[in-house]
Amino acid sequence: MDHAFQAQAKPAPRVSVIVSTYMRAPLVGRCLESLIVQTFKDFEVLVCDDGSTDETAAVVERYKGPLDLTYLWQRNFGGPARPRNTGLRLARGEYVAFLDVDDWWAARKLERSVAALDEGADVVYHDLYIARSSRNGWRLRRARTWPLKSPAFRCLIERGNVLTNSSVVVRRKLLLDIGGLSEDPGLIAWEDFDCWLRLARVSERFKRLPESLGWYWVGGGNLTSPLRTIRNLERMKDLYLCPEGSGRDEDLPGWYHYGMGRAHFHLRDYASARRHMRRAVRGKLYPGAWAKAVMTIGESLLRGRVTRMGGSFGGG
Repeated sequence: MDHAFQAQAKPAPRVSVIVSTYMRAPLVGRCLESLIVQTFKDFEVLVCDDGSTDETAAVVERYKGPLDLTYLWQRNFGGPARPRNTGLRLARGEYVAFLDVDDWWAARKLERSVAALDEGADVVYHDLYIARSSRNGWRLRRARTWPLKSPAFRCLIERGNVLTNSSVVVRRKLLLDIGGLSEDPGLIAWEDFDCWLRLARVSERFKRLPESLGWYWVGGGNLTSPLRTIRNLERMKDLYLCPEGSGRDEDLPGWYHYGMGRAHFHLRDYASARRHMRRAVRGKLYPGAWAKAVMTIGESLLRGRVTRMGGSFGGG
């Protein structure tokens, strides 16, 4: 049975922070601590739990005092779209901020985001530092985002997902206008990109802040797997890239072939990896992805030869 506990009712806040989680009790505290220290204080927190059976509820309850916090537990859906939609239905803020429980924010994140929204933006986002350990002092690598050129929808189609979910703050009305996040099973782990595409159909006012205002956790436990990536890409192809079933495979955007190439490489299908990466480098890729695509072509060629000779590299 679904249940919730909620802080004492307060006037509607400016921002509703939706934290999606599943079986991440050891990480909840780090995420919520980053909300306590926000310089902008007029926000509520909706922790939306996709059926955890660990100690998540007990950890979250300790933060009901420092935060205007609501905890919502539902039976497991298998992805973050349904928990986020549950939070969206209960959100009271003018703006909605997404934060995955694995990630955490810099103290001025909400202050900077709300200022941009108040100036007229509809969707605000920014880079995040990449974190592989609990120490957040390292700021050498970023999960990079990129500004969108108009038309925003076409830019996203051509360039791929250039927004990181835990950086996005958006007007709640726009999210409601597009019906929230898709709960299509074929989009699990890619529901955020689908959301940005649908938002770009109703607004051009995307604003990238030129700074990193949080940390993106890559310490393990995410939903990504090669087979799921392939299913996601095929679903995106059906929905947006070739909605009528027409079009040649080689004409698909570079990010599609890059994702397919990486997935097939991890599945040790080196011939398919090379085919997709060769198409990727002929498309529109950002410099880092282009370099990785070229390296993957070479490595898949080498590994394919070793495999045919009966050898093994070991690992993946």
